[in-house]
Amino acid sequence: MPDGDLGEGFTKGDEACLSEAYRRWGPLVHSVAARRLGDPEEAKDVTQQVFVGAWKNRGTFDPRRGSLKTWLVGITHKKVTDAFDRRSRHLRDVDAVTTAADRSARPAPVTDTPLDHMALTKEMEGLPDQQRLVLELAFYEDLSQTQIAERTGLPLGTVKSHTRRGLMRLKKRLEADREAHR
Repeated sequence: MPDGDLGEGFTKGDEACLSEAYRRWGPLVHSVAARRLGDPEEAKDVTQQVFVGAWKNRGTFDPRRGSLKTWLVGITHKKVTDAFDRRSRHLRDVDAVTTAADRSARPAPVTDTPLDHMALTKEMEGLPDQQRLVLELAFYEDLSQTQIAERTGLPLGTVKSHTRRGLMRLKKRLEADREAHR
């Protein structure tokens, strides 16, 4: 079926055209979303949102103004932006809850001495917000990286990166502090 006929059938509500559009451009939509979001699972959700939204709003598509493929990719970019906005709101909410929580109620991480504990606490405060949040959830709440990803809404790969970078930064700072106090 030529693209023009597909676009016209789509706007008229022909479900066979919806199926064909999904067959042709679903992989493209998913690929664009996955590349921008860095999370294939979240990209699946965005892909579904794109096609459901396009179908619900098919009356706004004008095949004379452009191709159905271009219209779908445009919707994809908007849905990816929406996903980033949801992530940001979620992270702000998590950060607000974390900040408001009584830090004294949390068990202290295992350290060699009270000075080590103080140094660790000080260095944790110097980490970027997301790295600190990920490490606090791991240290104080004993959450796995998967659980942290679920709680924060961050992709698992991002949680792993924040954990690694945060731990490396803490290690360097603590080693430098120990050397300075010798």
